Amino acid sequence: MRRAAVILWDVDGTLVSCGGAGRRALERALAERCGPLDGALAGLRLDGMTDRLIVREALALLAHPFSDDACDGVLARYLEHLAVEIRNPGYQVLPGVEAALRALRGRVPQGLCTGNVAQGARVKLAQGGLDAYFDWGPDAICGFAADGEAREHVVAAAVRRASARLGRTLDPAEALVVGDTPRDVAAAHLVGCPVLAVATGRYSADELAASGADQVIASLEDAAALGALAG
Repeated sequence: MRRAAVILWDVDGTLVSCGGAGRRALERALAERCGPLDGALAGLRLDGMTDRLIVREALALLAHPFSDDACDGVLARYLEHLAVEIRNPGYQVLPGVEAALRALRGRVPQGLCTGNVAQGARVKLAQGGLDAYFDWGPDAICGFAADGEAREHVVAAAVRRASARLGRTLDPAEALVVGDTPRDVAAAHLVGCPVLAVATGRYSADELAASGADQVIASLEDAAALGALAG
């Protein structure tokens, strides 16, 4: 991989593990809107998806119509529940994450590239004190769920904002995406970004390699990780 001009971080499974807080918060929000879930969402996979797409698929499973207003309402309640659920046992900052963020600060621009809504990402990171490593202002390098239901739209938005921040048109190949799912890999590659995949989520290193990740490491404690990130 060429030297990264910017690093774009996924959140869940890459920087933190929330111990199921996100799913619990979402299910509470959906139950308030749709009534008892009765296990209807048991097979719904959340990893690598955007929050808006998750709500769309959940409402379909519950036989409720999707609309932007319905989605916004569910996500508003989700954020309220998430602020409570995130404090329950099971949350952790993943191995090597804070050391990597600290070492890279000031060396290479960093931003978020996640399927979370912005406030959801902030709640999840703030619980572990990681929100301080990222800019949350209007000029932030970021891609969130509001940028599109398809994950590649989130990546493309992050690259556009990185270009604006750097004051030049960024070649997507200069933007290194760090993620933990095959969907992260596929979305980044659709935009033209390389991927450093970390096996700290639900997928093994072999599964991530098979998905086409440009480099795979066991965790951010890996001695090769910092070199891969900083170039």
